[in-house]
Amino acid sequence: MHFQSVTFDLDGTLLDTICDLAEACRVMLEEVGEPPRTLAEVRSFVGKGMAVLVERCLTREERPTTKKLHQGIESFKRHYAAVNGRFAQVYPGVIEGLKAWKDSGTKMGVVTNKPGMFTKDLLDTMQMTEYFDVIVSGDSTAQKKPHPEPILYACRILGVRPDRNLHIGDSKNDIDAAHAAGCVAYAVPYGYNEGEPLDSRDCDALVADILAALAVARAA
Repeated sequence: MHFQSVTFDLDGTLLDTICDLAEACRVMLEEVGEPPRTLAEVRSFVGKGMAVLVERCLTREERPTTKKLHQGIESFKRHYAAVNGRFAQVYPGVIEGLKAWKDSGTKMGVVTNKPGMFTKDLLDTMQMTEYFDVIVSGDSTAQKKPHPEPILYACRILGVRPDRNLHIGDSKNDIDAAHAAGCVAYAVPYGYNEGEPLDSRDCDALVADILAALAVARAA
C-alpha cells in the first residue's frame, strides 16, 4: 500500500459528540444569560475549535464582547468537562475500521481541533486510545485545521513524509488542511462540516466509513 500512515479527525469522523457539545453549550448559554441554540445550530457551529464554537453560539446580531466571549469559553470548559463522552457514540464501522488499519501495519494518528484537556479523556472513555501512535489536539500546535501545521506535526512524530500520509475527516477543514500539508484526503459523508454537505469533488475520495477507506487506499 502506498500509505505508511493514516490520520483521522475525531469529532464527526470517529465519534458523534454533538450531544455532549450541545449540552455544554446549553448550560453555558444559560449561565451567561443568552438564549439557547438548537441542536442543528450547534452542529453547524462545530469544526474550527472550542473558541469558535462558543463565539458562534454567542453571536446574534453582533459578535460578543471580549469579556462575554471569555466568560463563555470558561463556562463551556467547565460544563464540557462534566459531560465529555457521556452521550458520545462511535460511528458505525469505526472500531472495525481501526482494527483493520492497525492490522495492516499502518501507523495511525488523531488530528483534532478539540483542546488537549478533552481529547485524551474522550479517547480513554471510548476505549480508543490504544489504536493511535500520535494524538494531535487543537492546542498541540500554534495553528488549527484548516491550517496544515497539525497534520504536518503528526507526520513528523510518525516519521512519515506527508505524501505517504492519508488524512480522513468529515469536513472541508480536514480536506483543506490535508491538501495544504501535501497529503491525500478522504472524507466520510456522515459528519458535521459546519452544516454543509460534502461533495466528492472536494476530496480525493468520499468513502462510506473508515473501513471502506482502507479498501480504497489499498487500491490507490
